[in-house]
Amino acid sequence: MEFTRRETLALGAGAALLTVLPFRANAAVDDLVAEFTGGADIADAGVDLIAPEIAENGNTVPIEVSAPGASAIMVLAAGNPTPPVATFNFGPLAGSQAASTRIRLAGTQDVIAIAKLEDGSFARSSKTVKVTIGGCGG
Repeated sequence: MEFTRRETLALGAGAALLTVLPFRANAAVDDLVAEFTGGADIADAGVDLIAPEIAENGNTVPIEVSAPGASAIMVLAAGNPTPPVATFNFGPLAGSQAASTRIRLAGTQDVIAIAKLEDGSFARSSKTVKVTIGGCGG
């Protein structure tokens, strides 16, 4: 099989683009985390994230997140085309700082939960979910 110069350049550009896209997705997640936290340090304890280790269908992946004393919890799916999944805000009259929902995952990826605690500190938890059938058109 012979390629023309134009086809060779197109294949090279496509390969370069596929190499760079995962780094842009991680940069977007880092930017979202920095925006939510204002650049503050994040502790690795204080948030409980419950998600299945293996999800048969990425269209409906159940998750639960809780953080005692949190005023807000942000959930991100690092490998999705649009990483922000949800932000749960809790007022002073909230009975508990917990939420459960079903999310859509494009494929195997990390689900990240970041909580803003009442004292102004932040806590983080993440879990890798293996998806056998992607939910975002995959």
